[in-house]
Amino acid sequence: MTERQATIASSSGLHARPAKLFVSAVQEKGIPITISRAGGAELNAGSILALMGLGASKGAVVTLRSDAEGAEQALDELVALLETDLDAE
Repeated sequence: MTERQATIASSSGLHARPAKLFVSAVQEKGIPITISRAGGAELNAGSILALMGLGASKGAVVTLRSDAEGAEQALDELVALLETDLDAE
């Protein structure tokens, strides 16, 4: 199992545009990835409803996990995305 932690940088957390961009990036990876907050259930990182239901706001720490081949690079790229202000144009 590969695991990475990320601190969300977007001012709106994982809602609206940031969530859509993140879900799109997860789906492009083509591997199963989960996301969770500390002490919370693991959710499908490729589902917009799951992400928005996570309720993570700016500054929240989330954990990404995958046991798929190639997960290391995929998770590193997704961490970089989460740690970028996705609200900025």
